[in-house]
Amino acid sequence: MRVLVYNYREFDEKIWFDKYSEELGIELKICREAPQLGQNIDLAHGCDCLSIITSKIPADMVQAFYDQGIRYISTRTIGYDHIDLHKAGELGMKIGNAVYGPQGVADYTIMLMLMCIRKMKRIMQRAEIQDFSLQGIQGRELQDLTIGVIGTGRIGREVIRYLSGFGCKLQAYDLYENEEVKKYAEYVELDKLLRTSDMITLHMPLTDDNFHLINRDSILAMKDQVVIINTARGGLIDSAALIEGIESGKIGAAGLDVVEKEFGLYYNNLKSEILHNQELAVLRSFPNVIVTPHMAFYTDNAIASMVKNSLTSCKCFINGEDNPWEVI
Repeated sequence: MRVLVYNYREFDEKIWFDKYSEELGIELKICREAPQLGQNIDLAHGCDCLSIITSKIPADMVQAFYDQGIRYISTRTIGYDHIDLHKAGELGMKIGNAVYGPQGVADYTIMLMLMCIRKMKRIMQRAEIQDFSLQGIQGRELQDLTIGVIGTGRIGREVIRYLSGFGCKLQAYDLYENEEVKKYAEYVELDKLLRTSDMITLHMPLTDDNFHLINRDSILAMKDQVVIINTARGGLIDSAALIEGIESGKIGAAGLDVVEKEFGLYYNNLKSEILHNQELAVLRSFPNVIVTPHMAFYTDNAIASMVKNSLTSCKCFINGEDNPWEVI
């Protein structure tokens, strides 16, 4: 079998693609760029499956790959909202993701939480210019906060388990409650979580139902000086509403590893480019907002798992075997 790999990276993925393609008996066809209509879609001809990352795969591109004979697309990410699933379903094309351990994102989430409440961005900016004064950088402690965790899947549960050691009060919301979570946190209705949490952290996939879950109305319902953390998907937060909340003082701080309209920006060297994302520029300018370029997942373990699971899911599809990574 042959798999076409888009967005192939020499510096971190090659060692794992070499290892697992040999172990699984898969021939790789390599493309270092993202898939582009009219440029490199025809590379898929003669391949059985694709392995991609978070490049946008809209309906016309899904159709183009189908016309090349592709029947399975594996994304080397947990999220798959960058692929037009409706079009894939119409064509009978299967889509899979590639899960990895939740620990890396959970670690990163805790880091952003601590950096926000300890005003670490301002501390580091001052230290750069040898301003070692104290005024304006007094922080808070996690043990004094009520933290609301929205989404209690694998990552949300790990975050809750980590936080249980800090002595803070934990609230959780999910459509499907989990018994493990109940050891550490109280499940509450979403409106109560929004009203009573000092800090809110998001851990869910992006769907049509939860797009802009955090919006003007939900922010108005929150406590004054609430801290918002997002290591999930940018579309969960209405960026314009977030900016308004920060400027008004309603939101005390934010730690964002993901933002709206990040496709085409992150993972590229754009230091000499004009970025067409005004909201990102505004968010980065605030002293109480930490913005990182979708890095929470990025660990040694995660990269190895993403490559292995992506290729394994392709093999499962071709062999007609049970495929735990298949999402449609």
